[in-house]
Parts: sequence; C-alpha cells; structure tokens
Amino acid sequence: MCGQYAIVSKIEDIEKKFNVRVREGDEPSTNRIVVPGSKGLVITSENPRELQSFIFGFTPSWADKPKYIINARAEGDHNKENSPDYKGGKGIISKPFFRKAIRSQRCLVIADSFIESTGKKEQKRSFNVYLKEHTRPFAFAGIWDKWLNKETGELLDTFAIITTRPNKLMLKIPHERMPVVLTPSLYSRYLSSRSPLSDITAMLEPYPAQLMNAYEIGTNFYKEREDARKALQPVSQRVGKEYNLKLQQELKLFGMGETPSREKKEGREDV
Repeated sequence: MCGQYAIVSKIEDIEKKFNVRVREGDEPSTNRIVVPGSKGLVITSENPRELQSFIFGFTPSWADKPKYIINARAEGDHNKENSPDYKGGKGIISKPFFRKAIRSQRCLVIADSFIESTGKKEQKRSFNVYLKEHTRPFAFAGIWDKWLNKETGELLDTFAIITTRPNKLMLKIPHERMPVVLTPSLYSRYLSSRSPLSDITAMLEPYPAQLMNAYEIGTNFYKEREDARKALQPVSQRVGKEYNLKLQQELKLFGMGETPSREKKEGREDV
C-alpha cells in the first residue's frame, strides 16, 4: 500500500519537467507529505497540459457516497499473497471500481518520494523511498474520477495510486506492495486515449530495484507533514549501498581551505 508520499519540488520545476501549467485558479503547495484526504498534484488524461490539485482518495462517479480509496491493485483480485514473482493477468481491468477509470481516466501522480511502514505499534518503522540519481519529481500511475454530492452540489476530483507487487528493495524493508512508478518515456503513452489497454497494463510493473533506495525516518513524520524536508530527515543509513561518484569528482575541484556549498558537501539531498 502507498498511503503517504512527498512533494518537495517547486511548482515551476514540476511545470518544466512535465511541460504543464497550473490550472487557472488553482494554488497548489509543495514541501509537504500528501496523506489520504488531502490534495495531491496530478496530470490527467483529460487535461494533459494542466497541473491540477485532486483529493487523494478515489471515489467513482456512480458511488452513493465518498469512498476515499487510496490504492488500486494492478492485479485486481489476483495475487492476494502479494508474491513478487507473480506473472499473471492485471485484474484491475475487470474490477467494478476501476475498470472504467483504467480505460479512460488515467493520471500521473506527481511525487518526489513515498513512505512505507513496516512492523506494528512500538516496533513500527517507516522508510522514505526515492529514486537514485536525483530523479525527481517523478510520477506514479494513477486513476481519477469526479464525484458529485447530490445533496450539496459539491463536485469532488479524486484519484488513487495504482500499486503492484514488491521489488527487491521493498522486500528488504520489508513491505509487500509498492506504487507503480512510471519512467518519463511512458508518461504520454499512459495518458493517451489511443494507447491499447494491453499497453497500459504492461506498464503496471515494479520499478527496477537497482534504481531506487530508501532510508529510515522518524515515526512522527505524519505530525510534521506540512514540512516534508523536516519530516523526512534520516535516522539511519540507507537500505542499499549508494556511491556518489559525482560528489567525489566535485570535491576534487576544491583546494585546501576552500569551502564547497552545502549541496556539494553532502551530495544530493535525499528529499
């Protein structure tokens, strides 16, 4: 399950990377952790050139009341044991809640990292998971819909993140699910109405573990969710070894007594 994720990048950086503009009248904010019921940034198949703020928690248009479903399983009702070796069908296409959205209401969910927790109560540990090589912001595969409250006339724009089986990094945490992270080359194809459904379901695979890493954060991150940089400070070493060759090369440029910038001292920031 992916129930919390971080948006740290500046809005102008998101606009530039995804070639979009903030929807007129919208005032999105960053440097925060998106949690169920709060607003996240999405790019929809309906408006692929707009950056919009939708509620994290999917409700299909036909529902009698808000459902706030945060994740949609790529496998649907299959792979209930969450086997990392599952190679079967993507049952999401037949699930009543999601079968319309996966065909025509897909979205990119903008993020800089995501948080997964393991263990129970006093043994609970939380990890911030990110992409290596300073790859951010990036996008999860998502679905969206609009729900009308017939009593109040309020229209809710909602979304869910599609999840899949774990890769090797997630198993080290350990965690049995992970969000579907798309590579930039897939963004336009995922949003396009011309993409065959078989192409879409083929994208719903685990991101390569060797391109990701994670580190443990404090369990009070939820209380500090309005300041993601503070909430996501590491409390332990990374789960996987990571060498910053670029940092080593940059340090050679500084002579004795010179002081490099904070970014070059510490290397790239881990969100």
